[in-house]
Amino acid sequence: MRRLFLALTLILAALPLRAQTVLNIYNWADYIDPAAVERFTRETGIRVRYDVYDTLETLEGKLSAGRSGYDIVVPTSEPSFKRLLRAGALRPLDVARIPNARGLDPALMRRVAEVDPGNRHGVIYLWGTVGLGLNPERIRALWPEAPLDSLDLLMNPENIRRIARCGVAMMDSAVDVLPSVLRHLGRNPDSTDSADLEAAQRALLAIRPHLRSIPSPPALIEALANGEICAAFTYSGDVIQAAARAREAQRPFTVQYAVPREGAQLWFDMLAIPADAPNPDAAHAFIDFILRPDVMAGITRQVRFANAVPESRPLLPEAVRNDPSVFPPPEVIERSFIAGTPAQAGERARARLWARFRAGR
Repeated sequence: MRRLFLALTLILAALPLRAQTVLNIYNWADYIDPAAVERFTRETGIRVRYDVYDTLETLEGKLSAGRSGYDIVVPTSEPSFKRLLRAGALRPLDVARIPNARGLDPALMRRVAEVDPGNRHGVIYLWGTVGLGLNPERIRALWPEAPLDSLDLLMNPENIRRIARCGVAMMDSAVDVLPSVLRHLGRNPDSTDSADLEAAQRALLAIRPHLRSIPSPPALIEALANGEICAAFTYSGDVIQAAARAREAQRPFTVQYAVPREGAQLWFDMLAIPADAPNPDAAHAFIDFILRPDVMAGITRQVRFANAVPESRPLLPEAVRNDPSVFPPPEVIERSFIAGTPAQAGERARARLWARFRAGR
């Protein structure tokens, strides 16, 4: 009886501490199933404080300053995740506390192991490609022969001029735009050579007068969904979200995603724990929870980005699991490329190029 009383006392003493635990998450906007967060709190008693950012530069700035207060962050494998690894800003994962990591696609995890040997510091959250968001009806009304499956639609000044009246945008992300521009020009996507960067700058400045905006991804989603723009260069899942919002609002047009036939940039967003995370135990519990097939299926269903948990796919609606925009077929992945992370001097040169492009000079 004494032992039972002691056990109950220990359990009750632990409960308030667990209930007081707050997990601090820093993630992209509109990039989680809210029901998953609520379910995690219900099942564990751990409360969640959920903050969002709209650029990788914002995320990196927070973590580089130190003492961010966050327990979970979601950097893209190249370049943000790699840069944070270089800086010692990420904590190694205790994989023994993340048993659901065994369900991750080994082929995809090998791709990110090139950045994180042994997959010691992160697991794949969601992934996709960078390509074209299109309102085909409005584009065809201006130019019936428009090449809707090619980056040439936007990067050829004569082509973009033909469709500029219906609105064209390019997402405000140097790390996800410049590699595709360089590749389109026949250059190395990872190049920081001055001649290559000058060529990219000339190409971008040539189309700058025809761009309506260079918005953050959340603003770009809304612009596509509302019909403010008819073409954009952005993330696959953002276009799919815009298409869903346009349907829900019964807009008199469709929004479609197209992988450029020349090949698209492939990216992986990683679940990682900052080195100075205040609650690493709760962070490990959250990562393991997120990697459950049913939880991950709910996230993909909500945000329309591919996940790396194969057992989640049978749980998805047929329209989602068979959508090549969400889960690219093998031939698309084969043509895709992963951008590398330039050295610091090269990154500064790219940042200056992007600033000039945004300013239009």
